[in-house]
Amino acid sequence: MDEPHILKFPHLAQTAADQCATAQSSADPVEPQPDMAAILHAWNEATDRLQRTHESLRAEVRRLTDELEVKNRELARQNRLADLGQMASHVAHEVRNSLVPMKLYLSLLRRRISDDPGSVDVLDKVTSGFTALEATVGDLLHFSSDREPQWLTFGVARLLDEVCQSLAPQLEAQGIQLEIDCPEQLGLRADRDMLRRAILNLVLNALDAMPDGGLLTITVCPSAAGVEIEVGDSGPGIADALLGRLFEPFFTTKSSGTGLGLAIVDRIAEAHGGHVVALNGAEGGAAFTLSIPHPSRALEKVA
Repeated sequence: MDEPHILKFPHLAQTAADQCATAQSSADPVEPQPDMAAILHAWNEATDRLQRTHESLRAEVRRLTDELEVKNRELARQNRLADLGQMASHVAHEVRNSLVPMKLYLSLLRRRISDDPGSVDVLDKVTSGFTALEATVGDLLHFSSDREPQWLTFGVARLLDEVCQSLAPQLEAQGIQLEIDCPEQLGLRADRDMLRRAILNLVLNALDAMPDGGLLTITVCPSAAGVEIEVGDSGPGIADALLGRLFEPFFTTKSSGTGLGLAIVDRIAEAHGGHVVALNGAEGGAAFTLSIPHPSRALEKVA
């Protein structure tokens, strides 16, 4: 935007004043002259105000332009994620459909070579690879799905037991000590499958932080607003620079993985009208707190 040229009359104001003074000192009577000095002074004051207003408007335009650029970048990012989500969903469905018969063939092959320990060991490694691939496909499908929660009342303690029992071999192999603190009769109304997936992802994230063993704690705290589920580990903690990016889709510091585990947790929390936060512990380690409000409050937030 070009700078405006604002006209002022500093010298003319003085000249007009001198002329008025000369006219007043003359012996001949003259008609009253307009006060040019006052008029030009008012003109200059008006132009000063216009200049200040112009500068203020320029600053506001710059601010709004910068804000619009940020919003446009965010919109473009959301559109890319939406397109990527659709593509990932299609690919994941196709891969999962192919995995089903392959797992069946592997189980049939295991029966045929059950008397050959060496071959069984190789087959176990192949099966492990397919299991990891199936987990990746599951992450993609959960992330790309946009379904509403199916509200159901269930026991939280039993759900936690199911999750931990499914990971019992991994807990034992890594030397992880498990502590669960949850009221036995505590019930929660939410989508059980979605919440199970969220807790499973948080526990798996904690196990990744303790490859050489440690303490895994799961604490459930009911309140008037809802239920908070905290999953803590005794690992090295989270770097401050990463705390703000943990729940971004496809962001990961691991050498393997999709970077969708925590993003899925965040999406499940939002679908219930809740949220998830990550903090470093005062004595080391990290803790992720999943907050699920009561359904009435959840529906208000989602709406």
